[in-house]
Order: sequence, then C-alpha cells, then structure tokens
Amino acid sequence: MTVLLVEDDASIALVITAALEAEGFAVTGCDSIAERDRLLQKRAYAALVTDVMLTDGDGIETLGAVRDAAPDMPIIILSAQNTLDTAVRASDTGAFEYFPKPFDIDELARTVRQAVGNAASRSGDEDDAPVAGLPLVGRSAPMQAVYRMITRVLRNDLTVLVLGESGTGKELVAEAIHQLGHRKSGPFVAVNTAAIPADLIESELFGHEKGAFTGAMARHAGKFEQAQGGTLFLDEIGDMPLDAQTRLLRALQSGRIRRVGGREEVAVDVRIVAATNRDLAPMIAAGTFREDLFYRLNVVPITLPPLRERADDVPALARHFLHLAAGEGLPRHRLSDDATALLASQPWRGNVRELRNFIYRMALLAREDLIDAAVLEPMLESGVAEARTGEDTAMDDAVADWLNHNRPGEGQVYDAALAAFERPLFIEALRRTGGNQLRAAQYLGINRNTLRKRLTDLEIDPGGHQR
Repeated sequence: MTVLLVEDDASIALVITAALEAEGFAVTGCDSIAERDRLLQKRAYAALVTDVMLTDGDGIETLGAVRDAAPDMPIIILSAQNTLDTAVRASDTGAFEYFPKPFDIDELARTVRQAVGNAASRSGDEDDAPVAGLPLVGRSAPMQAVYRMITRVLRNDLTVLVLGESGTGKELVAEAIHQLGHRKSGPFVAVNTAAIPADLIESELFGHEKGAFTGAMARHAGKFEQAQGGTLFLDEIGDMPLDAQTRLLRALQSGRIRRVGGREEVAVDVRIVAATNRDLAPMIAAGTFREDLFYRLNVVPITLPPLRERADDVPALARHFLHLAAGEGLPRHRLSDDATALLASQPWRGNVRELRNFIYRMALLAREDLIDAAVLEPMLESGVAEARTGEDTAMDDAVADWLNHNRPGEGQVYDAALAAFERPLFIEALRRTGGNQLRAAQYLGINRNTLRKRLTDLEIDPGGHQR
C-alpha cells in the first residue's frame, strides 16, 4: 500500500517517509498542491498525509477536490499553524486525524496504519516490523538537525565532512547521502584510510600501473576510479599520512588522478564524503593535518551527536537492533518498559556501536521472550567491566601504532613521544578553556608558570595557534 505525502519541508518529509516505510508502506512524496492533484489523477493511494501551508496554497482549502476524487481515502493533516481555527478547519474536512507540529512521529505512523486498517498485518507487535527507509535510526532533536543537513546536500555534489565520536554512525550518514541523492545509481565505495599501510595508501586510492613496484603484476584501479559516477567515502581521514594528504588535495582540486607509476592523468567524477572522530584543529596547528585539505573537505560539516546526547533514541535503536538480530538467526525478544528506561539511562561511551553489540549479546544470552530490567542489569554490569578492559587495550594499541608509524631511534623514544604529544595537548587544553591560561593550567594539573614557559618554548599563543 502506498501513502501520498505532501510536505514542502524536505527534512520533515524525510523523517515521515522513513517512519511510514518502517510501518510497511510505500511512500510517494511531493511538495505542492498542483503535484498532489496530478498524482491523485494517475492512481489511488491508501492514505493522504498533507501539510497545510504549501508553496502554492492552503492544503486544507483545496481538500474538497480530493474528497470528490477519492471519498474513501483517509486524510491526516499536519500543521505548524497550531491555532484553534486550524484544528477546526481540519476537523471540518472530515480528516481522520490532525497533528500540530511538532508531533510524535511514532504516533503519526501508528495513526496512518490505523487509518488504512493495516494493524492486523502487523500482528499488534511493532517490534517485529522490518526497518526500512533511512539507514539511520532516531527522531530526537539532535538527529533532526542531522537529517536537515543531509537533505540540503542530496541534490548537489558539495563535499561533506562528517564529524563525531567513534561509533556514532558516520558511515551511515555517508550511505544515506548516497542512497537518497542523485548519485544513487552509481557505486558507493568506502575506504578506511587508517587501516591502509602508509606505503600502500596512494595505490589504494589512485591505483597503480603494472610494474609500478614489486608485486604490481597488473594495472589496478584505485578507489577513485572504482567510485566513478558515485560516492567515495573516506573514513578516518584524520589518520591519513601527510604525503597522501598532498596527493588527495591535488585530486580534489583538479578532479583528476594519476595512478602510481603512471604518466597519464585520469578524470574522475565522484562525490566525496569524508569522516573523522578526531579534532582536526589541533592537528592543523601541530602540522600533522594540512589546513588547505581541511578547508577543501569541510565544505558542508555534519556533526553526529554522541548517543548520550540523544538518549530519547535509545528505545528505537534497541528495537531496531533486536529486529536485526532476529533476522540474523538470534532468538526473538521484546523489551519491557523498565528495561527500555534502563537502557536509555546508560552512558554508552561507545555510542551506537556499543549499544548494538550489547543488544546482540543480550539477544543471544537472554532466555526470556520479554526482557525486563532485572534481566538486563547483570548484563550491563558485565559489559562495563569488559569495556574498561577494552579501553586499556585500545590505549596500548594506540601507543603501538604511534611507535610503528614514527619509529623513533633507540634511546629517543621518550623525548620523541613527549615532543609529539605535548604541543597538541597544550593546544587542546587552551582550546577547551577559551585561551584562559589559568584555567588551562588547572585543567592540565600543572603550575601556571610552567604552562607559560612551555607555551613560549613551543611557540603557542593563548588562543592555541602557532606563532
């Protein structure tokens, strides 16, 4: 069954579409009365969801013609004009329901389902519904802001830089931009630049010719060529080596690449979406990330909120992951209200990725069909202990990666590490304290005079910039 959605706010239309698709509906969207009427002449729809104030008129005043054409089609009206007059006018049309903005998206979806009599096909269990539409889940205010930014880049090729902590779903944003944008018929190619050895990254990105280096037995098309006509997602861009940053900048500026060992330049037509969980400002100040590359990538920044800042989304995410787990052969479960509240109260330092892993583990281990807080609590406590061990391991890995990448000489390791980390540490402390040296010293736990001396030695001004 198909619902006709008439909404001229692209971000709201995007979220409503995802919610209705999750209810099992197909959705046809338009943003004007004229387009609505044209679509209604071509076919019948299970329901009409329409805004009141549209680009070419009042959605309520023109519903008479809709009623004449489709007298049995239920109509749900949305309006930001939250006045008594609007509510009365909506009621006079015989609308099935009226929703003043902002509204509860879940309630809207349930109302549409009720209006078209689709409740029986869902067996009364909303947790069993397939999840469709956007690859992103969540309707909190922070995620609404993300959706709004996504809609603004769908019809253009502006470069997007996705920022956010590890585990927040940056690749899902890139996938959404690709799947919903005008390049969706082309390939989506993702590459984790941090996972490629420094001596191979140029070959991976730009390709190589036969004989370019030992082991290059044939011509190899790099990620840029593989993504031709589509989207190239450069994950962990903050970990890219400086030499590769230079070649990447040249490719972005010219729209052309040269394979390693090759002489000819190859024109590439790709949309670039990059992502990082690192703060690039202190890296630029420390000289480890090119400032000109940052400006080239940071055309449209989209910042993903950590899960702790959108706890309202935890219940929907938990249900989503339970559904995915069941689809992968794990036992099917439901969450009680107190279990859902307990999940929403957790800090989730690993963000959505940590929640997903926990839900999968819970789905595997829990014996009850309906999981309550008493069942969850010991699992959460066990997970916290494991996470702490994991944090220690991650720090060990970070130190090992730095040593492997920089290879300081024997007897120089301590001085090299101090030189590498001290300067960006002071810059970050100053940034977090607005350049206030006293607060920065307190933040670091050192004497203010010591801080001043080190700032002079390291040529850092109180604003955190190189002199």
